[in-house]
Amino acid sequence: MNRLNPRKLLLSKWTAAHPQNREKHFLVTELICDEEGTVLEVELQAVLTKRAERLDWQILKNNSEWQQGWK
Repeated sequence: MNRLNPRKLLLSKWTAAHPQNREKHFLVTELICDEEGTVLEVELQAVLTKRAERLDWQILKNNSEWQQGWK
């Protein structure tokens, strides 16, 4: 499990453990927060295709799905 501070995820780089459609490297482009400022989701953008998707930020803790940095 990756230890993460959700507030410091903006512009962080991630590598998908199981790439799909040649999308391997991702960048966190947005933090989605509630009214109190608690981070709920992140928006990940694929570097190759510029496709964006929203995920629960805690999914990034799972080493079998995501690796921190570009590998």
